[in-house]
Amino acid sequence: MCEQDGSDEVVLPSRPQSASVARRLVLAVLQSWGLHQLLEAGELLAGELIANAVRHAAGRTVGLQVQRRSGWLRVEVRDSSRALPCRIVAEPGGEAGYGLQLVDDLSDRWGADLLPRGKAVWFELKIRERG
Repeated sequence: MCEQDGSDEVVLPSRPQSASVARRLVLAVLQSWGLHQLLEAGELLAGELIANAVRHAAGRTVGLQVQRRSGWLRVEVRDSSRALPCRIVAEPGGEAGYGLQLVDDLSDRWGADLLPRGKAVWFELKIRERG
C-alpha cells in the first residue's frame, strides 16, 4: 500500500473494527511518505469513510486505497453499494450524522464515483510543500 501511485488496494472485512485498522494503515503510509502535516486529518477522515461504508453498505468487504498525485493526497474507500452518500443534519447531542460533515470540513475536496460494482467515496488533501 506504500506505492505512491495507489495501485494497491487493501481489502478489509465490513466490520466496525476495520475503521481503526484503516486509520493505522493510513498513518503508516503517510509517515512513510513524509506527509506528517496530513497525519491527523488523513487518519480521521479515512476512519470516517470506512465507518460509513461498514454502516451503510451491505457488502462483506470494503476497499481502501491511498494515492499521492502531484500536490495531492487521495484516500478512496470502495464498497459494493451503488447508493451515493449524502450529508444529513446531525441531531444535537446525537452520535450519528457527523461523518460526512467532518469530511467536508477537513478535506480540500471530496466526492463519490459510481463503479461497475458499487462506488468509491474519496477525499483529497492538498500537499503543501515546505518552502
